[in-house]
Formats: sequence, structure tokens, C-alpha cells
Amino acid sequence: MARYTGAVCRLCRREQTKLFLKGEKCYTKCILDSRPTTPGMAKPQRGKPSEYQIRLREKQKLKRMMLMTETPLQRAMAEASRSPGNSAGMLLRTLELRLDNIVRRLGLATSVSTARQLVRHGHVRVDGKIVNIPSYTVKVGQEIQLEPGMKDNVGVKLALDFAEKKANRPAFVSFDSEKLIGKLVREPGREESSFPVNDRLIVEYYSR
Repeated sequence: MARYTGAVCRLCRREQTKLFLKGEKCYTKCILDSRPTTPGMAKPQRGKPSEYQIRLREKQKLKRMMLMTETPLQRAMAEASRSPGNSAGMLLRTLELRLDNIVRRLGLATSVSTARQLVRHGHVRVDGKIVNIPSYTVKVGQEIQLEPGMKDNVGVKLALDFAEKKANRPAFVSFDSEKLIGKLVREPGREESSFPVNDRLIVEYYSR
């Protein structure tokens, strides 16, 4: 599957839930409020969805929240399956600790797409070194810093204001708003995940 370049609001309509792909606009101007139907369907689908369909939709929801293609998600699932402990919890933890997602959770970006853009353009440092790989796994104790020149960036300012208003920085990170430096103080718990999905169904989908 190629990278999706269409309207992201269409993805929210397809999954019938907010995927928060447009940051603050998802809170104020969500298309689901005015167009709650599935794209291409004037009426809701009749009949009860199959077990496979339920699991597929849950997997698609997570994939679209992270704007990932199928291969990276399969790879993350495979790594989670090899890890000790609960596979479902490990999958969400792996995605939560991706650099692009940590940048978003720190409040330096309002969405995964803008966070990924900051990383790819070399505006993010990890322990003082530029890391331009969005899938890089942040480890406990590592510091994430935005380039000082980005402090006056309009998008970054809006993201920081948004983070302060919503108070949505998780407890597993610390953040210095003056230096634009964040730190992963511990690994996130399942209840702190930013992905409102049924992880058990996703594991069952890949175990079929």
C-alpha cells in the first residue's frame, strides 16, 4: 500500500471515529459532526459485521492514526510478539515510543503528520544528535530537543499553545518550554496510550 495522500477527514468518516489527524481542527471543526456517514454510502451498512471485519477495522484504525503503511505495522506487531509480556500492550508501547509520536505528545506538533515533518526535516535532536527517522524508538532517559531556530515557527507556537490549553502532555514525559527540551522519564502504561483502539482485536487479526 502506498502512502495515503488524500483527504484525511475521509479516513475518520471511514472508521466512524476521530483519528485526530488534523490536530486542533479535530476538536473544533470535525467533519463527523456534519457528515457522519461512511464515504460512498448514503445509508449505514445493513447487517452485522463479521468477526474478521471487526478485527480488520480495528487494525485499520490504528494504522491510520499513525499514518503508517501495512509493512511497518506488521513489523511492529512481529517485534511485539517476540517480546516478553502481553503482545497487545507491547504493540501500543512500541508505537507510543516512536520519535514522531513522542514529538507530538510533547506538544511540539498537533498531529503525527506535522511531527513527522519536523523529524524528517532535521529539526529534532535526540541526546544532542539530529535524528531524522520518524520510527526511531525513544528510550527512557533520552532527551528530545527542537532546534532553537524553530522556537519562533508559527506551527510550533500554535502546537505549544494547544498543548497548554488541552493539558494533554502525558505523565511519562517531562518538558522544558523555555528550552523546548523534553525527556522520556519512564515507559508509558497501557492506560496512557493515545490510541483508543481494542489492541486485543488487532493481535487476533494478525494471529489468524
